[in-house]
Amino acid sequence: YHGAEHKVINAYTATGDWSPAAAREQSTTHPRCGTSFLLFVVVVSVVFFSLFGWPNIWVRMATRLLLLPVVAGVAYEAIRLADRSRSPLVRWMAAPGLWLQRLTTREPDDSQLEVAAAALAALDPPRLDPERSPDLR
Repeated sequence: YHGAEHKVINAYTATGDWSPAAAREQSTTHPRCGTSFLLFVVVVSVVFFSLFGWPNIWVRMATRLLLLPVVAGVAYEAIRLADRSRSPLVRWMAAPGLWLQRLTTREPDDSQLEVAAAALAALDPPRLDPERSPDLR
């Protein structure tokens, strides 16, 4: 279902149509995927926490707890940037997250695409219905 979710979201953001037929042609990877986010969290954590060396265990735990929101925020902004930017540098930075998604997503069958489309439509049907909101296209 992970690949179906990505295909439906990709179809919705590209065309405003999240039907299984529209989603079928889309990619199973997505730059704002949680898998990419987790990879960014790991990378940002390594960079941030390497700046503090190896103090005693209590200081180490405190710095990790205090910097966790900063690490998560930086990682979140990084995946948002990866989705919006067409810069070669940003695409290069986002590539490992997209590669990792190849391990966590598979090509969905039609029933999975139908479930993913229904799940998206259930979020807010009046706002997400392209027939009712042509400006979404």
